[in-house]
Amino acid sequence: MAKMGRPTDCPKNTLVQIRMDDETVQQLHYCSKEQGVSRAEVVRQGIKRIYADIKK
Repeated sequence: MAKMGRPTDCPKNTLVQIRMDDETVQQLHYCSKEQGVSRAEVVRQGIKRIYADIKK
């Protein structure tokens, strides 16, 4: 049976698990709520920003 869900041009097939201290988790949750996006999206955006800074 095929997977259900929204079609995407950029599937997220890789699961990454990380450990965080309580303060970082609170900051992640705050950013997620303020931006209206998932915690995973906050992490992806953060990685993209750092990557862009490095590539300058």
